Amino acid sequence: MTNLLLKNGTVYVDGALKKADLLIEDGIITKIEEGIFEENCPVVDIDKLYIIPGLTDVHVHLREPGYSYKETIATGTRAAARGGFTTVCAMPNLNPVPDSPEHLKAEQDIIDRDAVVNVLPYAAITVGEKGKELADIEGMRDKCFAFSDDGKGVQSEDMMLAAMRLAAKHGKAIVAHCEDESLLHGGYIHDGEYAKLHGHRGICSESEWGPVKRDCELAKESGVHYHVCHISAKETVDIIREAKKRGINITCETGPHYLALTDMDIGEHGRFKMNPPIRSKEDRDALIKGVQDGTIDCIITDHAPHSAEEKSKGLAGSSMGVVGLETSFAAINTFMVEKGYISFEKLVEIMAINPKKIFGMDAGIKVGEKADIAIVDRYIKHKVNPEEFVSMGKFTPFEGMTLTGDVMATICNGKIVYNRLTDIKE
Repeated sequence: MTNLLLKNGTVYVDGALKKADLLIEDGIITKIEEGIFEENCPVVDIDKLYIIPGLTDVHVHLREPGYSYKETIATGTRAAARGGFTTVCAMPNLNPVPDSPEHLKAEQDIIDRDAVVNVLPYAAITVGEKGKELADIEGMRDKCFAFSDDGKGVQSEDMMLAAMRLAAKHGKAIVAHCEDESLLHGGYIHDGEYAKLHGHRGICSESEWGPVKRDCELAKESGVHYHVCHISAKETVDIIREAKKRGINITCETGPHYLALTDMDIGEHGRFKMNPPIRSKEDRDALIKGVQDGTIDCIITDHAPHSAEEKSKGLAGSSMGVVGLETSFAAINTFMVEKGYISFEKLVEIMAINPKKIFGMDAGIKVGEKADIAIVDRYIKHKVNPEEFVSMGKFTPFEGMTLTGDVMATICNGKIVYNRLTDIKE
C-alpha cells in the first residue's frame, strides 16, 4: 500500500476545487489540508496539478473471455489506469456471454487475476444476447453491476418489460443499447450530409430514439432504473429530458466523440466508425446542451478495441467501435472545458462522481477511505499517437489531434497503478 504526501496540489473535494496537501498512509487518505508535514513518507510537490477522484466508466468492452486478440482484461485495465480510471464496467458481449452464474464466473475469475483497476461486470439481459429468452437475472443479481445486451437492442417490447420487472424486483438497473434493427437497412454511418456526399448507407436517428421512447413507458410501468447507453441524437436528448420531468427513473450517457465531432468531421477510415455513429452538428449541439442542463448524467468511452485487420476496411467494411480510455479525459477537457461549455468541476462530476452516484455507489475523495484518485495536468498539450496506447486497440477518431490535459498518475485502492511523476516511487 502507498505512503505518500502530495504537496501544493488543487484537490476536488465535495464539488469544489481547493488548494491543499493530501496525505496517504498505508493506502488510506488521512488528511486533506494545507501545510501538512510528515517525515515518514515520500513527499511530492504537485504544484499546478490537480487531484481528482478516480474516473469511472460504466461502458467499456474488455473483450475477455472470448476475444483476447482484440484486448485483454490486463491490457484494458492498464489502459484505464493510464486514462485516470479506477473503476470500469465491462460489457457482456463476450464468449461465453455472461448469461448465467457459470458464464459470469468465467469472466470474474480473469478479472480477479489480471485487473489493475476495479472492474464491475455486466450480465446479459437475454441468453446469448439473442433477445429470445431471458438470462438468469435472479441467479446473477448479486454478482453483476447491472444487466445489458449492449451491442444489440432488445427488439421485443414484451421481453424488455419482463426484464425490467425482474431487474426492478432485485434492485438492478437495465442498461440499454437502443437500436431498432428494422430501421437500419444496412447503414453504417449517420444518415446525414457526409453519407449523401460520399454515397454511404446511413443509420437514421429514429433507430435510436424510437426504442428509447418505447422503453421510457416500460420503465415507468416497471419502476426499474433505466439507463440509456451512448446517446447520439437530438431527439433522444429531448425524450430523456421529458421523461425525467415526468419522474421516470431514467439516466443516460454519451461519449467524447459525440460531443467533439460531427459527421462532416469524419473520413473514410474505420477509426471513424462506431455504433451509434457520429451525427450532425445539430445533434452534437443538443448533446452539449444535455450535458450542461443535466439531462445527460455521465460520460463514457464505449472503449471498443478491434484488431488492425478488422478496422482497415474503410467505413463500409470495418468493424464498429473505437477506443477511448486513454483519450477521454483530454477530449472532454479540450472540447468541453477549454471551449467554455462546462467548468472543470463539471467534468469531474460527469466523469467521476455521477457515474457512481446514479448507480448507488459512493464517490469522491474522502478522509478515512482508500486512495482512489487521479493526478492530472489540465493544461499540458499532447498529440494523440495511437502507437503509444497501452490498449491493444489503436483506432480512435482523435488520432493526430492535439488535445489539452493529461493524466500524470493514478492510484486505485491505495496502490499506484499508473505513474509519470518521477518523484513518486513504488
